[in-house]
Amino acid sequence: MSQDAALERIRAVAPTSRPRIAVLLGSGWGGLTQQLADAQRLRYAELPGFPGAGVAGHAGELWLGRLAGREVAVLSGRRHTYEDGSADGMKGALCTLRALGIQVLVQTNAAGSLDPAMPAGSLMLISDHLNLAQRSPLVGEAGSGRFVDMVDAYNPALRQVAHAAAARGGIALHEGVYAWMLGPQFETPAEIRMLRTLGARAVGMSTVPETIIARWLGLRVLSLSLVTNLAAGLSDEQLSHAHTLAMAEAAGERAGMLLSAVVQALAERVG
Repeated sequence: MSQDAALERIRAVAPTSRPRIAVLLGSGWGGLTQQLADAQRLRYAELPGFPGAGVAGHAGELWLGRLAGREVAVLSGRRHTYEDGSADGMKGALCTLRALGIQVLVQTNAAGSLDPAMPAGSLMLISDHLNLAQRSPLVGEAGSGRFVDMVDAYNPALRQVAHAAAARGGIALHEGVYAWMLGPQFETPAEIRMLRTLGARAVGMSTVPETIIARWLGLRVLSLSLVTNLAAGLSDEQLSHAHTLAMAEAAGERAGMLLSAVVQALAERVG
């Protein structure tokens, strides 16, 4: 099995590593890897079942190290459904980390804001999601376990920890519903009006498939969005992937400070 082979490779490189928290980095959040002590790095290409990296801004690496003395696993980059049409691109990686002992998945992404009061550079905690793409990484799975309860998919207790960490650091942290659109094209102004009517506060092209996989595996999930732009029709900005990366880099330091504080606070609870 690819999971067994990936675990064997991980244990050969980091035989004593037993992290309880995994962090999945999206665009603009990569600075966390530079804060890890005693870090070991493996390319996804070295790990059976892990995805190939296919998007600029996503390194495609697994880092194992310590943050403030606590063991963490960091997935630098994800596979997006728009790359090949499949929603299960991160299933092998998350299954492997679950077998390694992970209990909590912290996800990050870059997103567009549907709320003018939450402009570019803002940070948002995801409280719930809209699966507008209507894709599932569990298609093809057998048995009753595939019927996953998605109530409180973004764990309320973990969200309280994140808000407290942000407050201690003096960092403004919004909260709202994240809408997943398949992409890779950006949304039309009409689609953004629809999403606002449905109650979404941010929109992006990731995160939801990984949340579904994580809940299927019994992991608790916390997710953070870095706002890189106002969505289509809410400003005169010309949207592009290059613009997303540039805005994510501009706000990356503050995002990294929040993420580090949140992960450290969670680690104290998870052990």
